[in-house]
Amino acid sequence: MNLSELLEPCLAIAVEAGDAIMQVYGSDFAVTHKDDASPLTQADLAAHHLIVERLARLTPALPCLSEESSAIAFEQRRAWQRYWLVDPLDGTKEFVKRNGEFTVNIALIEQGAPVLGVVHAPALGVSYFAAAGCGAGRLRDGARSTIRTRSTPQRPALVVSRSHHDAALDRFLAHAPPHEELSRGSSLKFCLVAEGAADFYPRTGPTSEWDTAAGHCVAEQAGAQVLSLPDWAPLRYNAKESLLNPGFVVIGDAAYGWRGKLAAAA
Repeated sequence: MNLSELLEPCLAIAVEAGDAIMQVYGSDFAVTHKDDASPLTQADLAAHHLIVERLARLTPALPCLSEESSAIAFEQRRAWQRYWLVDPLDGTKEFVKRNGEFTVNIALIEQGAPVLGVVHAPALGVSYFAAAGCGAGRLRDGARSTIRTRSTPQRPALVVSRSHHDAALDRFLAHAPPHEELSRGSSLKFCLVAEGAADFYPRTGPTSEWDTAAGHCVAEQAGAQVLSLPDWAPLRYNAKESLLNPGFVVIGDAAYGWRGKLAAAA
Protein backbone atom coordinates (compact mmCIF):
# COMPACT_ATOMS: atom_id res chain seq x y z
CA MET A 1 0.00 0.00 0.00
CA ASN A 2 1.18 3.51 -0.73
CA LEU A 3 0.51 6.33 1.72
CA SER A 4 -2.61 7.61 0.01
CA GLU A 5 -4.11 4.10 0.20
CA LEU A 6 -3.31 3.87 3.92
CA LEU A 7 -4.80 7.23 4.83
CA GLU A 8 -8.50 6.35 4.53
CA PRO A 9 -8.28 3.10 6.53
CA CYS A 10 -6.32 4.91 9.24
CA LEU A 11 -8.95 7.64 9.41
CA ALA A 12 -11.65 4.97 9.75
CA ILE A 13 -9.70 3.28 12.56
CA ALA A 14 -9.29 6.57 14.41
CA VAL A 15 -13.02 7.31 14.12
CA GLU A 16 -13.87 3.82 15.38
CA ALA A 17 -11.53 4.30 18.33
CA GLY A 18 -13.15 7.66 18.97
CA ASP A 19 -16.56 6.01 19.13
CA ALA A 20 -15.22 3.59 21.75
CA ILE A 21 -13.81 6.51 23.72
CA MET A 22 -17.11 8.37 23.63
CA GLN A 23 -18.94 5.38 25.08
CA VAL A 24 -16.74 5.71 28.17
CA TYR A 25 -16.87 9.52 28.11
CA GLY A 26 -20.62 9.41 28.66
CA SER A 27 -20.34 7.06 31.64
CA ASP A 28 -19.23 7.37 35.26
CA PHE A 29 -15.70 6.18 34.48
CA ALA A 30 -12.89 5.48 36.94
CA VAL A 31 -9.47 7.15 36.77
CA THR A 32 -6.26 5.40 37.83
CA HIS A 33 -2.69 6.63 37.52
CA LYS A 34 0.46 5.24 35.92
CA ASP A 35 3.90 5.21 37.53
CA ASP A 36 4.58 8.69 36.13
CA ALA A 37 1.35 9.96 37.77
CA SER A 38 -0.37 10.51 34.42
CA PRO A 39 -4.05 9.51 34.38
CA LEU A 40 -5.37 6.33 32.78
CA THR A 41 -8.98 5.41 32.02
CA GLN A 42 -10.91 2.56 30.49
CA ALA A 43 -11.16 4.70 27.35
CA ASP A 44 -7.36 4.75 26.89
CA LEU A 45 -7.24 0.96 27.02
CA ALA A 46 -10.31 0.36 24.85
CA ALA A 47 -8.94 2.64 22.13
CA HIS A 48 -5.48 1.09 22.41
CA HIS A 49 -6.67 -2.48 21.92
CA LEU A 50 -8.92 -1.51 19.01
CA ILE A 51 -6.25 0.47 17.16
CA VAL A 52 -3.49 -2.09 17.61
CA GLU A 53 -5.75 -4.90 16.41
CA ARG A 54 -6.99 -2.94 13.37
CA LEU A 55 -3.49 -1.82 12.36
CA ALA A 56 -2.22 -5.40 12.63
CA ARG A 57 -4.93 -6.42 10.17
CA LEU A 58 -4.17 -3.51 7.86
CA THR A 59 -0.37 -3.94 7.77
CA PRO A 60 0.61 -7.26 9.38
CA ALA A 61 4.31 -6.74 8.73
CA LEU A 62 4.58 -3.39 10.51
CA PRO A 63 5.27 -3.09 14.24
CA CYS A 64 3.21 -0.73 16.39
CA LEU A 65 4.36 1.37 19.31
CA SER A 66 1.48 2.66 21.43
CA GLU A 67 1.56 4.69 24.63
CA GLU A 68 -0.17 1.78 26.34
CA SER A 69 2.38 -0.78 25.09
CA SER A 70 5.57 1.25 24.99
CA ALA A 71 7.92 -1.07 26.93
CA ILE A 72 9.85 -2.12 23.82
CA ALA A 73 13.63 -2.05 24.18
CA PHE A 74 15.55 0.39 22.00
CA GLU A 75 17.73 -2.52 20.86
CA GLN A 76 14.62 -3.92 19.17
CA ARG A 77 12.93 -0.78 17.87
CA ARG A 78 16.11 0.89 16.61
CA ALA A 79 15.98 -1.58 13.71
CA TRP A 80 12.49 -0.41 12.71
CA GLN A 81 12.58 1.54 9.47
CA ARG A 82 8.80 1.83 9.28
CA TYR A 83 6.33 1.50 12.16
CA TRP A 84 3.07 2.80 13.60
CA LEU A 85 3.23 5.26 16.47
CA VAL A 86 -0.03 5.65 18.36
CA ASP A 87 -1.53 7.62 21.21
CA PRO A 88 -4.96 6.03 21.67
CA LEU A 89 -6.19 8.91 23.83
CA ASP A 90 -4.07 12.05 23.79
CA GLY A 91 -5.14 14.53 26.42
CA THR A 92 -6.46 12.20 29.09
CA LYS A 93 -6.47 15.17 31.49
CA GLU A 94 -8.86 16.97 29.15
CA PHE A 95 -10.93 13.79 28.88
CA VAL A 96 -11.21 13.62 32.66
CA LYS A 97 -12.14 17.32 32.79
CA ARG A 98 -14.75 16.62 30.08
CA ASN A 99 -13.78 19.68 28.01
CA GLY A 100 -13.69 17.77 24.71
CA GLU A 101 -10.07 18.65 23.85
CA PHE A 102 -8.71 15.12 23.50
CA THR A 103 -7.71 13.21 20.39
CA VAL A 104 -6.88 9.85 18.85
CA ASN A 105 -3.43 10.02 17.25
CA ILE A 106 -2.19 7.55 14.64
CA ALA A 107 1.09 8.13 12.78
CA LEU A 108 3.29 6.15 10.44
CA ILE A 109 7.01 6.76 10.93
CA GLU A 110 9.57 6.13 8.20
CA GLN A 111 13.28 6.51 8.97
CA GLY A 112 12.66 8.83 11.89
CA ALA A 113 10.04 11.10 10.29
CA PRO A 114 6.22 11.02 10.38
CA VAL A 115 4.92 10.40 6.84
CA LEU A 116 1.26 9.80 7.67
CA GLY A 117 -0.84 11.24 10.46
CA VAL A 118 -4.45 11.19 11.62
CA VAL A 119 -5.72 13.29 14.52
CA HIS A 120 -9.35 12.65 15.44
CA ALA A 121 -11.19 14.68 18.10
CA PRO A 122 -14.34 12.64 18.72
CA ALA A 123 -16.04 15.03 21.14
CA LEU A 124 -15.54 17.94 18.72
CA GLY A 125 -16.58 16.02 15.62
CA VAL A 126 -13.47 16.91 13.63
CA SER A 127 -10.60 14.94 12.12
CA TYR A 128 -7.31 16.08 10.62
CA PHE A 129 -5.29 13.89 8.27
CA ALA A 130 -2.15 14.10 6.15
CA ALA A 131 0.39 12.03 4.27
CA ALA A 132 3.65 12.91 2.60
CA GLY A 133 2.96 14.04 -0.93
CA CYS A 134 -0.80 14.22 -0.31
CA GLY A 135 -1.09 17.45 1.66
CA ALA A 136 -3.27 17.91 4.74
CA GLY A 137 -7.01 17.99 5.20
CA ARG A 138 -9.84 18.34 7.69
CA LEU A 139 -13.10 16.42 7.98
CA ARG A 140 -15.90 18.16 9.85
CA ASP A 141 -19.62 17.36 9.73
CA GLY A 142 -19.05 15.14 6.71
CA ALA A 143 -17.34 17.92 4.73
CA ARG A 144 -13.70 17.63 3.68
CA SER A 145 -11.41 20.58 3.06
CA THR A 146 -7.73 21.12 2.39
CA ILE A 147 -5.89 23.00 5.11
CA ARG A 148 -2.79 25.20 4.92
CA THR A 149 -0.83 27.37 7.28
CA ARG A 150 -1.17 31.13 6.90
CA SER A 151 1.18 34.06 6.54
CA THR A 152 1.80 35.50 10.00
CA PRO A 153 -0.49 38.48 10.65
CA GLN A 154 0.59 41.69 12.38
CA ARG A 155 -0.63 40.26 15.68
CA PRO A 156 0.21 36.54 15.57
CA ALA A 157 -1.71 33.89 17.51
CA LEU A 158 0.33 31.61 19.77
CA VAL A 159 -1.23 28.37 20.95
CA VAL A 160 -0.09 26.82 24.23
CA SER A 161 -0.98 23.80 26.31
CA ARG A 162 -4.09 24.08 28.42
CA SER A 163 -2.76 21.78 31.15
CA HIS A 164 1.04 22.17 31.00
CA HIS A 165 2.72 25.53 31.70
CA ASP A 166 6.26 26.14 32.98
CA ALA A 167 8.86 28.89 33.44
CA ALA A 168 10.51 28.17 30.10
CA LEU A 169 7.20 28.75 28.33
CA ASP A 170 6.77 32.01 30.23
CA ARG A 171 10.16 33.13 28.85
CA PHE A 172 9.02 32.33 25.32
CA LEU A 173 5.83 34.27 25.74
CA ALA A 174 7.66 37.22 27.34
CA HIS A 175 9.99 37.53 24.32
CA ALA A 176 7.33 36.99 21.67
CA PRO A 177 6.02 39.95 19.70
CA PRO A 178 2.60 41.30 20.73
CA HIS A 179 0.29 38.37 20.21
CA GLU A 180 -2.98 36.64 20.95
CA GLU A 181 -2.70 33.56 23.17
CA LEU A 182 -4.85 30.47 22.66
CA SER A 183 -5.00 27.43 24.97
CA ARG A 184 -5.82 23.94 23.77
CA GLY A 185 -5.35 20.39 24.96
CA SER A 186 -3.75 17.43 23.16
CA SER A 187 -2.44 17.44 19.59
CA LEU A 188 -5.09 19.97 18.59
CA LYS A 189 -2.39 22.62 19.01
CA PHE A 190 -0.56 21.26 15.96
CA CYS A 191 -3.81 21.30 14.04
CA LEU A 192 -4.57 24.93 14.86
CA VAL A 193 -1.28 25.91 13.25
CA ALA A 194 -1.95 23.56 10.33
CA GLU A 195 -5.35 25.09 9.55
CA GLY A 196 -4.18 28.69 9.93
CA ALA A 197 -6.03 29.42 13.17
CA ALA A 198 -2.71 29.91 15.02
CA ASP A 199 0.79 30.85 13.91
CA PHE A 200 3.19 29.40 16.45
CA TYR A 201 3.15 26.62 19.05
CA PRO A 202 6.04 26.49 21.54
CA ARG A 203 6.35 23.42 23.76
CA THR A 204 8.89 23.51 26.56
CA GLY A 205 7.35 20.92 28.90
CA PRO A 206 7.74 17.15 28.53
CA THR A 207 6.01 15.22 25.76
CA SER A 208 6.46 11.72 24.41
CA GLU A 209 6.90 10.76 20.79
CA TRP A 210 3.38 9.32 20.52
CA ASP A 211 1.98 12.69 21.69
CA THR A 212 3.40 14.57 18.73
CA ALA A 213 3.89 12.35 15.67
CA ALA A 214 0.40 12.50 14.12
CA GLY A 215 -0.03 16.23 14.70
CA HIS A 216 3.54 16.78 13.49
CA CYS A 217 2.68 15.15 10.16
CA VAL A 218 -0.53 17.16 9.77
CA ALA A 219 1.23 20.45 10.52
CA GLU A 220 4.21 19.69 8.29
CA GLN A 221 2.12 18.63 5.31
CA ALA A 222 0.06 21.80 5.74
CA GLY A 223 3.22 23.90 5.38
CA ALA A 224 4.54 24.19 8.95
CA GLN A 225 7.96 23.47 10.39
CA VAL A 226 8.33 21.31 13.51
CA LEU A 227 11.73 22.00 15.07
CA SER A 228 13.42 20.75 18.22
CA LEU A 229 14.93 22.99 20.88
CA PRO A 230 17.47 24.31 21.51
CA ASP A 231 19.02 23.57 18.08
CA TRP A 232 15.96 24.40 15.89
CA ALA A 233 16.56 21.20 13.88
CA PRO A 234 13.80 18.94 12.52
CA LEU A 235 12.16 16.91 15.29
CA ARG A 236 13.02 13.22 14.87
CA TYR A 237 11.58 9.92 16.13
CA ASN A 238 13.03 6.63 17.40
CA ALA A 239 16.55 8.03 17.39
CA LYS A 240 17.39 7.36 21.04
CA GLU A 241 16.56 5.09 23.96
CA SER A 242 14.24 7.60 25.62
CA LEU A 243 10.85 8.19 24.01
CA LEU A 244 10.65 11.69 25.51
CA ASN A 245 10.85 14.57 23.06
CA PRO A 246 13.04 17.62 23.55
CA GLY A 247 11.30 20.96 23.64
CA PHE A 248 10.07 22.01 20.22
CA VAL A 249 8.29 24.69 18.23
CA VAL A 250 5.73 24.51 15.45
CA ILE A 251 6.09 27.40 13.01
CA GLY A 252 3.32 28.15 10.55
CA ASP A 253 5.20 30.75 8.50
CA ALA A 254 8.95 30.18 8.18
CA ALA A 255 9.44 33.63 6.60
CA TYR A 256 8.38 35.39 9.81
CA GLY A 257 11.74 34.77 11.52
CA TRP A 258 10.58 33.32 14.81
CA ARG A 259 14.04 32.11 15.81
CA GLY A 260 15.53 35.58 15.68
CA LYS A 261 12.63 37.10 17.54
CA LEU A 262 12.83 34.48 20.29
CA ALA A 263 16.61 34.06 20.54
CA ALA A 264 16.76 35.33 24.11
CA ALA A 265 14.03 32.96 25.23
CA ALA A 266 15.41 29.86 23.49
